[in-house]
Amino acid sequence: MKAISYSRYGGPEVLEFGERPDPKVGPDKVLVQVRAAAVNPVDWKAQAGYLDTIFDTVFPVIPGWDVSGVVVQPGVSVTEFSVGDEVMGYVREDVLCHGTFAEYVAAPVRTLARRPRNLGFEESAALPLAGLTAYQALHRALHVRSGDTLLVHAASGAVGSMVVQIARHLGARVIGASRDEGQDRVRELGAEPVPYGDGFTARVRELAPRGVDAALDTVGGQVLKDSAALLAPDGRLASIADGEVIALGGRYYWVRPDTDDLTALAGLVEEGAVTVRVAASFPLERAADAQRANMEGGLHGKVVVTVDHDH
Repeated sequence: MKAISYSRYGGPEVLEFGERPDPKVGPDKVLVQVRAAAVNPVDWKAQAGYLDTIFDTVFPVIPGWDVSGVVVQPGVSVTEFSVGDEVMGYVREDVLCHGTFAEYVAAPVRTLARRPRNLGFEESAALPLAGLTAYQALHRALHVRSGDTLLVHAASGAVGSMVVQIARHLGARVIGASRDEGQDRVRELGAEPVPYGDGFTARVRELAPRGVDAALDTVGGQVLKDSAALLAPDGRLASIADGEVIALGGRYYWVRPDTDDLTALAGLVEEGAVTVRVAASFPLERAADAQRANMEGGLHGKVVVTVDHDH
């Protein structure tokens, strides 16, 4: 099969397009014909070697954890999916090796769900990692409920925009922190925008004089410290970016694959409670350009690579 891979740590320049062996389909896996795969910051951070202390790496590595596509072969013990099912997944395994930037991926069944009926393959590929991060942080780490006031950082970004939409669906009031250029997007999503910069904490306190009930940090550093200072007395704090949150009495949360959560997320999309925006798409052979676009940032939406099976 055709795939993108890298044989050493580095930036986009180490990515190569070429032939790789077809995946082996284990008993609990599903062979998916990839139609689209989204680019996430964790992809190029892993590729640069930043996750070397927590993941074994087997070179050459096919990058990518987000995917959407069509089931072409279920493993012998799989009953959840059949040939022809259209699925999406957050295909994270315990070893960096077999990713989604390829014509096919053998995905553990626990990482997949049926894709939303009202989304195309590109939008479906853009949903799993960012959507699950938001969904799980709100439900498992912060336990956000109706009537809460939630502060979310980078609210116009991939994860932040999902957090805003899901929290609003739960009935929470959302204060969305972002750069100036993201203010309109934050407002469009249903949050109260607050720009970063001098006076940031004072602006949040004007909106929530008694403090916020929950805060989700997606940036780390000073942003995390500001979040802790803005909490109400019994406020909950979580971060997906900075482990120092534990010392501040909060929870450090890392998203995990979960079919039930992904299915619930698909339901929110089909209800119209959550929308997905793709900012740019590139063919598989231009995955390095897609990665550069993600690294540069500033896009209000996800970057995806698409796979053409008509050749």
